[in-house]
Amino acid sequence: MESTGTKDSAAAARHARFGSLPERIRYEDMVQEQRSTPVTGDAYDPERSFVSWSCLALDLGL
Repeated sequence: MESTGTKDSAAAARHARFGSLPERIRYEDMVQEQRSTPVTGDAYDPERSFVSWSCLALDLGL
C-alpha cells in the first residue's frame, strides 16, 4: 500500500501541472488579414493550369 504522503505529493504535482486551463486566446489574435492582389488582364496561365485540379487519366498517361 502507498502512504498518504506519496498520494498527496503526486496529487500536488498533478495539480501544479494540470490544475488550471490555459488563458483564452482572443479571436483577433488568431486571425490574420491580408489584402488580395487584383487580377489584371488575362488570368489564364498555361504553366499553372494543372495546379488546381487533377485528372487520373493524365496522371496515368492515358
